[in-house]
Amino acid sequence: MSATSPSLATRYATARPARATGLWANVQLMWRTQRTRTALAELDPRMLRDIGLTEGQALREAERTPWDLAPRR
Repeated sequence: MSATSPSLATRYATARPARATGLWANVQLMWRTQRTRTALAELDPRMLRDIGLTEGQALREAERTPWDLAPRR
């Protein structure tokens, strides 16, 4: 191994924070999504009409699990 190439331990140690950051970003996204869905469920019918949703659509969205992030069609 040459003096300029990092050791396997160094490469592993520098790769771990990036993975943890990605995991933390996903957790934050799920948290934000769940808060948004909860707020959506609390809107009254007039507010839902303003954003083009029915009460049923809002409740279906609010009932989704936090890790269900794919858009529904």
